[in-house]
Amino acid sequence: MTKGHDKVLAFRGLTKRFGGVVALDHFDMEVDEGQIMGLIGPNGSGKTTSFNVLTGIYEATGGTIEFLGQDITNWTAQKVCEAGVARTFQRSRLCVELSIFDNIMIGNHQNLNHGLMYNIFQRKALKRDLQESFEQAKELMAIFNPPLAGRMMEPVRNFGMIDRRRIEICRALISHPRLLLLDEPSAGMTEDETRQLMDDILVVRDKIKGLSIILVEHEMGMIERVTDRCVVLNFGQKICEGAYREVASDKLVQEAYLGVE
Repeated sequence: MTKGHDKVLAFRGLTKRFGGVVALDHFDMEVDEGQIMGLIGPNGSGKTTSFNVLTGIYEATGGTIEFLGQDITNWTAQKVCEAGVARTFQRSRLCVELSIFDNIMIGNHQNLNHGLMYNIFQRKALKRDLQESFEQAKELMAIFNPPLAGRMMEPVRNFGMIDRRRIEICRALISHPRLLLLDEPSAGMTEDETRQLMDDILVVRDKIKGLSIILVEHEMGMIERVTDRCVVLNFGQKICEGAYREVASDKLVQEAYLGVE
């Protein structure tokens, strides 16, 4: 990260409309270096839409996105990734017939030399690059599950949901992002697996210095335990921001999200 940028991300009046539907309505949010920010709200409140606008999947209708002090509004998905933003998705996008290593390396495509001449004639250099990539992927996997790091060439279909989530997060981290977006990582997991994943996220934050994380999650126990701050969205608007206990006790949040009338 460029020195002097303690603020990693800033949304300024970020707006996204789909025809007459306002999915994000002048949304402001800031994320600091090393911070885990929780993004919560009812289904359809704009959480994933904010990820999609940030990562170039959707174009913003209005407002700006600043990343490391640079305006990246409506950049392409490739440019956003190259700038240092990586993400996971709620639904698994792993290629289950490929190995753990192959899946992780899909996230490192921008750092690989894809030149035909290089791959044909620079075989020693290619072999060295692959070995370095393998060691990087193995080190990342060991953060989550050391035994899994010893099974890098096994197909993903051999592993359960929590390990698949770990592989997806490693695929996002292999590109050395400054900001990691996690979209409902506990989806489809048991309560015990969710607790394990909480531990994983905290370990990752401690071991990868300067990494910031935005976590979209419906599991409030996970939000409470791992986040530094939370932003609550409802109908595309920010209705509250603060530490988890502050937002959980807010009347508007209770009415909109926690089911209190």
